[in-house]
Formats: sequence, structure tokens, C-alpha cells
Amino acid sequence: NLNLLEDGKERKEEVAVAEFHKKIKEAFEVFDHESNNTVDVREVGTIIRSLGCCPSEGELHDLIAEVEEEEPTGYIRFEKFLPVMTEVLLERRYRPIPEDILLRAFEVLDPAKRGFLSKDELIKYMTEEGEPFSQEEMEEMLSAAIDPESNSIHYKDYITMMVIDEN
Repeated sequence: NLNLLEDGKERKEEVAVAEFHKKIKEAFEVFDHESNNTVDVREVGTIIRSLGCCPSEGELHDLIAEVEEEEPTGYIRFEKFLPVMTEVLLERRYRPIPEDILLRAFEVLDPAKRGFLSKDELIKYMTEEGEPFSQEEMEEMLSAAIDPESNSIHYKDYITMMVIDEN
């Protein structure tokens, strides 16, 4: 009966692969403006994130290097993107960070345990620590995270909002 189990497992993976192919194609087509099975290399991060993956800038750079042509053209071809992205999804790479870990990270930045960070504190941490945010990333996060009335981020609410977005 081990063969039956193996067959079932393989069939399940085939279904998953077919499902992933469909999702990848749909996400890719949104950015294939010329309908010629290519996308601008600058859109790859957005496509990958739309598929529920959260690679770091370094991981994204490595992924792009993997799907780019020998002589980079500034465009990525679907037939090179599909197998690499399928593997990423099958291996569940670049998963979002769980809620409890995000909360602990914010709590480290809030030693007084106020439950919020001011806009200035957030900007300082996001642009001066670790892998710094670009101006564009910073503005995007601030517009989603900062409560305009208090000019601060109530991080528990922000984390809840981010995590609900996942599925």
C-alpha cells in the first residue's frame, strides 16, 4: 500500500503545481503590458509579493539573478520565471513572519511598553537600523501604519491588519 500512498502524494503535488502555475500566470499577466510573455524586471518583486511571498531585498536580488537572461535586458521572460517561482511556492520559501514574532519586534522598539511608536521613532528605526527602507517604502508604510490623529503607529492594530491581508 506504500505505492498507493506515494501515488496519492504525487497526485497532490501535481494538483498543487497546476494550481501554482495558474496563480503565477495570472500574477505575471497583470504586468505583461505588451502581452508578449515578458515583464519589466522592476515589477518582479511586486509579482512575487502578490503571490504571498515576502523575500528580503537580498533574496529578491538573488531570485531576479536566477530568472534573468545571460545578457540582462531589463525584462524577465515567463518561461524562465515560471519554474523558479513554482519551486519557491512548493518549498514555501519567503513566508510572512508570524504575528507573535512581529509583535515581539515592535515591543523591543517600545521598551516603555506604551503599545505605540511615534512617527519619528518609526522613521528613525526603519531608515537607520538593519536593512534600511527606501524613501518609497517608508512613505508606503507610513501611509498604512500611522494614525493621523495621534501621529503614531499602534503596532498591535497594524500587525493585525498586515496578517489579515495574507489570505
